[in-house]
Amino acid sequence: MFNLIENHKKLIQIVLAIIFLPFAFFGVDSYFRTGDTSDNVATVDGQPISRQEFTKALQERQTELQRMVGDRFDPALLDNPEIRFSILEGIVRQRLLVNQALRNRVLVSDQQLQELIGDQPAFQENGKFSHTQYEGVLQRQNMTPVMFENSVRRDLMVGRLSDAYRATAMVPVSTVDWLLRINAQQREVSQSVLEPEKFLSQVKLDEGALRQYYDAHQNDFQVPEQARLEYLVLSLDSLAAQTEIAAGEVKQFYEQNLKRYAQGEERQASHILIAVDAKASAQEKQAAREKAEQLLKKIRQNPASFADLAKKSSQDPGSAEKGGDLGYFPRGAMVQPFDDAVFQMKSGELAGPVESPFGYHIIRLAGIKGRGLDDVKQEVERDLRRQKAGKQFSELGEQFRELVFVQGDSLKPASEALKLSLQTSGWVSRDGKGNVKLLNHPKLMQAVFSDDVARNKRNSEIVDVGDNTLVSARVVEYKAPSVRPFDEVSAEIRKRLTTEQAVQLAAKHGREFLTKLKQGAEVSGLTWSASKLVSREKAEGYTGGVLTKVFKADVTALPAYSGVENSQGGFVLLRVSRVVNHDTVDVAKRKAVIEELQRMLGQEELTAYIASLKLKTEVKVRQDRLESKQQ
Repeated sequence: MFNLIENHKKLIQIVLAIIFLPFAFFGVDSYFRTGDTSDNVATVDGQPISRQEFTKALQERQTELQRMVGDRFDPALLDNPEIRFSILEGIVRQRLLVNQALRNRVLVSDQQLQELIGDQPAFQENGKFSHTQYEGVLQRQNMTPVMFENSVRRDLMVGRLSDAYRATAMVPVSTVDWLLRINAQQREVSQSVLEPEKFLSQVKLDEGALRQYYDAHQNDFQVPEQARLEYLVLSLDSLAAQTEIAAGEVKQFYEQNLKRYAQGEERQASHILIAVDAKASAQEKQAAREKAEQLLKKIRQNPASFADLAKKSSQDPGSAEKGGDLGYFPRGAMVQPFDDAVFQMKSGELAGPVESPFGYHIIRLAGIKGRGLDDVKQEVERDLRRQKAGKQFSELGEQFRELVFVQGDSLKPASEALKLSLQTSGWVSRDGKGNVKLLNHPKLMQAVFSDDVARNKRNSEIVDVGDNTLVSARVVEYKAPSVRPFDEVSAEIRKRLTTEQAVQLAAKHGREFLTKLKQGAEVSGLTWSASKLVSREKAEGYTGGVLTKVFKADVTALPAYSGVENSQGGFVLLRVSRVVNHDTVDVAKRKAVIEELQRMLGQEELTAYIASLKLKTEVKVRQDRLESKQQ
C-alpha cells in the first residue's frame, strides 16, 4: 500500500486553502444526511443533495471567479442553467467517488488524519501542534473540528481513487520521443504578404451597390433610443467626506484592525531573555525581573553593548549567539506580550522588562519594513469615515426611496429634503454610452428606458450602481430609435465595401500565386522577408494559423510553399527552404511530457470510471429547483 502521509502532505494544504474561502466546502457528513427531502435539488443512490449544499457550491464558484477576474465578473453568469447544472454535476461526481471509496474500503485512519493535521503550520505554536490554535482557526471559519476532519478525510479518500488511475496510465517512450522530435523540428521560412491596401485601386463599385447594402443592413445604421436625464446621487463616500473624526480615533481604529492594515509589515528585533518558568514563585519571578532591569540599565548607559550582553546573559539559546537578533517577523509570529511590545515601538527604541510565559525580555527594535500607520493613514481615515457614515447612509437611503416613490413625477422634493444636488446629463442610450460614467450602469439604464420612466417621465427606481452609491433618474427629453439617413452613411458604406472587395482580391491573388509556386512557376512582383528558423517551440513571430501552415507544408521537395489568409484580411505566402531535424531527445523534457500525458490519460480514465458509476447509480435531478429564481 502506498504511503498516504508522504503522498498527501500537500493535499491537506490545498484542502485548507479551499475550506478557508469565505464559503466553506461541505464535509463528508453532508453526504450522508437524511431527513426532510422536500427541498433537495437531487439525489444520488437515495442520498439527498440539499439546496443549501448546492447554494454553497454556487457561492464558492462565485468567489473563485471574482478572484480570477475581479470587477469584470458578472454574478448573473451563475444564473445560466448550463453553468448551474455543471456545478451540480460536480457535486454528483464527488458523491459517486466518495460512495465508491467507502464500498471499496479506501479509508483514512484516525492516526493518518491526526498526523496530517498535526503537521500543518496553521495549527502549530512554536513548531508544535496546538489544540487551542486548531480550534481557534476553525472557529474563525465557522467550522467545527468534526466538519473539518470529515472534509479532509473525504478529499483524501477521493484522492486515493484518483491517484490509482493516474499511477496506472501507460505512455510508450517511443511515442513521447517521436512527439518531442516533431516538436523540436525547425523549418527555415520566409513570407510574402499580400496586403488588401495594394488592391484598393482595382476595386470598382456600382453606385447601386451602396443603396442595396444600406437597405439590406438597416440594423448596422440604427441609432438607439436616447434620453437626457436629471438625476440624484446618494453615496456613502460623499457622506463620509463630511464626517468628522476626533484626533485619537485614527490610531485607535488602526490598532483595532491591524490584520487589515498592517498586513505585510515586518519588524526586526533583538532581545535578551532572562528565563523564568511561568509557574515559578513570586520571589523567583522578582529576582529574574531585577536581573533584567539591571541589564536594561547597563544598555541604556551604553547602547552599543546590547549584542555583547545578549551573548553573555541571554537565556534564549536560539538568538543569544547572534547578539539577540531575531530577524524580521510579522505581527502574530511571537507570543502576545512580546508581539504587542515590538509593534508599539519606534525603530531604535528599547523596551523592557517585558514579561511573557518564557520570562522577562529586554527588546531593541532594529528595523521596520512594510506598512505602519503613517503608510496607511489616509486609507484608515477613509475607512473610519465610511464606517461612521454607514448608519446615516442607511437611514437616508430609506428616505430617498420613499421620497422618489411618493413624489414620482419630480426629483426636486428628494433633492430639497436630503440636500442632494439635482444633476443633468447629456444624451445617453440604453447601452450606457454617455458623458457620465456613473450613469453607465446596465440596471440603471434598464430602469430609465422602461416605458413608465422614458415615456411618462416618472422617477426611476433607486438603483445601487456599486460602491454604496444610490441613483435615481428622470427623463427630461426622449428620442425614439431611428435609422441614420443614407446620405449620412454613404461614405462609410463605400469604404466598407471597398475594403471587403480588396480583401477578397488579395485572397484570390494569393491563392493563384500559391498554385503557381507549387507548380514551380515564377511569380513576379513578390517581396520575400528574411528567412528565419522556426519551430513549434520557438515561433519567431509566426503564430496561429500561419505557424500551422508552415508545419503542414509538404517538405519532400524544397523549397516548399504554403499560404493562408491572415486575421488582418491579407494573404500570407510561405516558403520553406530548409528543414532541420533533431534526433537527440532531452531526458528532462521526456520525463515532463510522460508525466503530463500520464496525468491526461489518467484523468480521461477517471472520467470514464465516474461515467460508468453514474450509469449504475440512480441519480435524480430536480431541474425546477436549479433555476435561479428558486435560489
